[in-house]
Amino acid sequence: MKPVAIFRFFPIEGPGYFATFLDNNHIPWQLISVDQGECLPADINLFSGLVLMGGPMSVNDNLPWIEPVLVLIKQAVANDVPVLGHCLGGQLMSKALGGIVEAGPIKELGWGNVNVTDNPVAYEWLGDLKEFESFHWHGETFSLPAGAILLLSSAYCKNQAFALGIHLGMQCHVEMTEDMVRSWSKVNAAEIAQNLTSPAVQSTETMQANLASRVSILNTVADRLYGKWICALKN
Repeated sequence: MKPVAIFRFFPIEGPGYFATFLDNNHIPWQLISVDQGECLPADINLFSGLVLMGGPMSVNDNLPWIEPVLVLIKQAVANDVPVLGHCLGGQLMSKALGGIVEAGPIKELGWGNVNVTDNPVAYEWLGDLKEFESFHWHGETFSLPAGAILLLSSAYCKNQAFALGIHLGMQCHVEMTEDMVRSWSKVNAAEIAQNLTSPAVQSTETMQANLASRVSILNTVADRLYGKWICALKN
């Protein structure tokens, strides 16, 4: 099988549990470190799937790699190469496919419940699961591209995930590991402190409480989503 291409846009926002999932399922993958200036592939058909991780930047920023990434997403969709986006990655997918990314009503930083929408497509991706606790780190939100189906919502962000056929774009972070939660809360301590009056922002201590259990449960949700997504990988 051709490898899955994983685009990293910020050093501490790597593939996390997604890489573990691929390894457990004997699926090859290649990390493309955009944050280190690594060149983007010229042809998405060299890969079985395209995965986009998170980052603190906006898809609306004037960064040299954003437009080429949008082009690759469009190319992947046109060629039925499955695309998977996490947070910034989901926003890049939305923009590439005609959606809008703009400031959300409130920042979400830390753990928070998301609800699974009641529709047949959501059932295909998540079975009978009705809600779960995910990790969040975003101040912007995406609109649904034309033809996309809403999968997840939260109290503070209506569009938490969408499916467009074999493609999955998420605002929330299901790829978290214990180390990633600790790292993000430490590196972003100033951002947390500046936003603690928000009802959707948690302190570092709250983010790290019962961490092993929370991450383990989230991993089981990720297994469902990732398990459905890999079914469409190109040989």
